[in-house]
Amino acid sequence: MPYTSILIAVRDVESLRRRIQAWRREGKSIALVPTMGALHAGHIANMKIALKMADRVVATIFVNPKQFGPKEDFEAYPRREQDDFEMLSAAGVHLLFAPDVAAMYPQGYDTTVHVGALGSILEGAERPGHFDGMATVVTKLMQQTQPDIALFGEKDYQQFVIIRRLVTDLNIPVDVIDVPTVREADGLAMSSRNAYLTAEERVRASALYKVLKEVAITIAKGGDIAASVKAGHEALLKAGFSKVDYLEARLADTLAPLTAATQPGRVLAAAYLGRARLIDNVPIPQA
Repeated sequence: MPYTSILIAVRDVESLRRRIQAWRREGKSIALVPTMGALHAGHIANMKIALKMADRVVATIFVNPKQFGPKEDFEAYPRREQDDFEMLSAAGVHLLFAPDVAAMYPQGYDTTVHVGALGSILEGAERPGHFDGMATVVTKLMQQTQPDIALFGEKDYQQFVIIRRLVTDLNIPVDVIDVPTVREADGLAMSSRNAYLTAEERVRASALYKVLKEVAITIAKGGDIAASVKAGHEALLKAGFSKVDYLEARLADTLAPLTAATQPGRVLAAAYLGRARLIDNVPIPQA
């Protein structure tokens, strides 16, 4: 008889581990899908892939203060726990771990996972300390859950590369799975921060994906990499973005600068539209 998913929510590590240990005794495989909540169709796509790859799926919701800078949107970050619970339940997720800050960082907590060179470029250069905070909470979630696989969306591509490096360097026995970016009909990558966009900004926001694709295609066809990147930067400003933090062509595996179109690469960008800071990336087509 097929297993019927009834979503269980827990807020403390002990309850989380008891449930997982029971599944382990039954011989079940476990997938972890970490999130910061304010779920959308992109998150649910990750959950559905996880459900195909493992017997039990654990989703987490935790808005991690350690990955927000002092001038970033920690307090304003959207929180919709009841809606999130209903979406996860409808998707068939088995367990929700939704701790508060005190459960994750109790009094006296004094340990941080430090990310090396990969954490100091692109997003890391613009948001110092962000990836240390992200790596710390992801390491904790993996240790708390001890899953067989963990799934992360490609929209946060640098994050995925760092997590893949992290589990290798720290010998964490988890397979890290990347999930293709889920997009709106006009190409905008789904993101919780899209809620910050006004109606007018939402129309303009689709330019980010279009420009990245144009840059990637131009490079793939042999166009000068530096000139293509510069043209993309200018195109975003012309489309109404107020500031471009970066638009870069990088190697897909190491995020080192791309030097030839024959190398597997990605074009990555972060830019402001109103109060929303949007990030996205696309692969460079290979012949």
